[in-house]
Amino acid sequence: MSKKPKKLGNKPKDFTAQIFKILSREPSKSFNYKQIAAVLELSDTKSRNEIIRDLKILKAQDKIHETEIGKYQIISKAEYYEGVIDMTSRKTGYFVCDELEDDVFIPFINLNHALDGDKVKAYIYNRRSSRKPEAEVLEILERAKTEFVGVIDVQKNFAFVTTANAKMYTDIFIPKNKIGEAEHGDVVLVTLEDWPKKADSPFGSVIKVLGKPGEHNTEIHAILAEYGLPYDFPIEVEAYANKIDTSITEEEIKKRRDMRDVLTFTIDPKDAKDFDDALSFQVLENGNYEIGVHIADVSHYLKEGTILDDEAYKRATSVYLVDRVVPMLPEVLSNFACSLRPHEEKYTFSAVFQLNNKAEVLDAWFGRTVTYSDQRFAYEEAQSIIETKSDVIPAEISLTGSEYIVPKPIVDATLKMDELAKILRRKRMAAGAISFDKVEVKFNLNEEAEPIGVYFKQSKDANHLIEEFMLLANRKVAEFIGKQKKTFIYRIHDEPNEDKLINLQTVIAKFGYSINFKSKKDISNSLNNLLSEVVGKKEQNLVDTLTIRSMSKAAYSTENIGHYGLAFDYYSHFTSPIRRYPDVMAHRLLQHYIDGGKSVSEEEYEEKCQHSSQMEALAAQAERDSVKYMQVKYMQDHKDQEFLGVVSGVTEWGIYVEIIENKCEGMVRIREIKDDYYTFDDKQYALVGEVSKNIIQLGDEVYVKVKNADLVKKQLDFHYLRKRE
Repeated sequence: MSKKPKKLGNKPKDFTAQIFKILSREPSKSFNYKQIAAVLELSDTKSRNEIIRDLKILKAQDKIHETEIGKYQIISKAEYYEGVIDMTSRKTGYFVCDELEDDVFIPFINLNHALDGDKVKAYIYNRRSSRKPEAEVLEILERAKTEFVGVIDVQKNFAFVTTANAKMYTDIFIPKNKIGEAEHGDVVLVTLEDWPKKADSPFGSVIKVLGKPGEHNTEIHAILAEYGLPYDFPIEVEAYANKIDTSITEEEIKKRRDMRDVLTFTIDPKDAKDFDDALSFQVLENGNYEIGVHIADVSHYLKEGTILDDEAYKRATSVYLVDRVVPMLPEVLSNFACSLRPHEEKYTFSAVFQLNNKAEVLDAWFGRTVTYSDQRFAYEEAQSIIETKSDVIPAEISLTGSEYIVPKPIVDATLKMDELAKILRRKRMAAGAISFDKVEVKFNLNEEAEPIGVYFKQSKDANHLIEEFMLLANRKVAEFIGKQKKTFIYRIHDEPNEDKLINLQTVIAKFGYSINFKSKKDISNSLNNLLSEVVGKKEQNLVDTLTIRSMSKAAYSTENIGHYGLAFDYYSHFTSPIRRYPDVMAHRLLQHYIDGGKSVSEEEYEEKCQHSSQMEALAAQAERDSVKYMQVKYMQDHKDQEFLGVVSGVTEWGIYVEIIENKCEGMVRIREIKDDYYTFDDKQYALVGEVSKNIIQLGDEVYVKVKNADLVKKQLDFHYLRKRE
């Protein structure tokens, strides 16, 4: 005899999360089941009985206590925590909390209006039907952001704004009187003002119209606005900066070490406008070398407590988008007064080292200087000297566009510093540093800032020369103060998470590579071997990217834990104060301690470190978005072209393909692959054909064509053509 099917809807409801939410809102108050049912707007007997049952279960678990018969109060040590929401693109999230070993899943119904990045109080509970715990948001403590960019859909009496952010699961309702100048279809910046308890969408108002979707300036301004980054300076800040006395005076020179007669030059990208750093070189009578690392003395002009300093702190970093720089400081400082331009005297803050032929540091001096730059080089020009050992700079790489001869002292200095930099680099690598020379995607832009070509930028000896001496200055400044046990701003980098390295191992094994997990040294050695082995291979960009993602994020902190990636016990940022606020703070603190000042408040500077780290992360996201935007824009004009790509990701909904010749990445949806019916095999990281048993997996080379290039979402969709034989 067949069993009767169970009636749907008879499953008892679990009210524990709601009970916890109600009790935790008023921890000093006691509630009975009727009061809880009233708050939940439940009047049926079944629900009330289930509330009574859940109250008894919670009491038995010592999570609530009965203050008098039938009345309950929360126990303060109950399982609720403070943490941050990490949304997925599927309207669910994870609760991330330092006190918990693992992130906890939050179903959509338990988000209670929390959005990605919000700081919340959440309750953790174990579902009866599953062993895995889940969380419910009890209270939103702090919104991660209240301003959003999206496209406005204007109706008769109201409007909705929809964002392109996959993690933003709701649109924003705009009442008629808060639409402002916005027209249907505009890209707008809105502020979230309220989210009534029973409303599906939050309420907001339009604060700025950014333009029409797809237009270049609209999309670039939208990228900046999405991350709360400004694209111009307030008028009063510009006015203040323009009034600063930027003249070089005899009175100020007397307070400094005068190094104007020492050979000094800069090496920077050919399109650079702000020159943060210069190197000086002289051979000492004892045969050793004095190498000065001279940094723009921004803190001489940028005084604490001024509106200019407040603005620089708020920005914390310059933002380098594909077609523009959004500077931390107004142009009068960043490109003129502070920039170490050729044939100009400048105030500098310097780290001057005496090195021998083994690149051993025998002496170090730190302090304020005045310098004069004898020459400006582009990296390509310095590279030419290093490669050819010649004093002739060919016209095709010359900054002037004409061939010219470099004075012999500068050629000699460049070659000797290159030699010393290579020794410093070898020592770092031997100590366990990891060599990240990731290929950078760059664009050739026309006058309308449209991409007409893609090229790759890679570090060569000239880049490494500058890098090694900047690293030396940053390390020695941090060591000088760190050993005095005084509060300072460190650039820290923790060891990689082993789980992430195991995931990396799973992926790189598909290409025949492996990581040696025996010791810290073995891990860093095998990562270096991996990064050098993939150079020039089709999978290089994928492996470089995944390896960087497996690393911890570098950050600013007053608590020094060293820098894993560089293999330094002490490290700071001292060499780029024009574009990074932490470097300005490092200069101020260094001078304060040189003058005999006492250790400053660790708490105050830790807060500044956290702000700087957050702004750096936002700037990096904006920079990545601008690259994606340009890649999509570039591919729009190549829709009829067939491209060879490498499979860079495999998921249940399709494959990601990175085009080898330009590093543009797009998606092929699983249903678009027509030569068979494919299913996802998570063990192999592959799609497998049902009939042919054909496998498409990570690292496979495939031919694709552009199907869709969405500038607003910054997404590429590809047509799958065939696998490369």
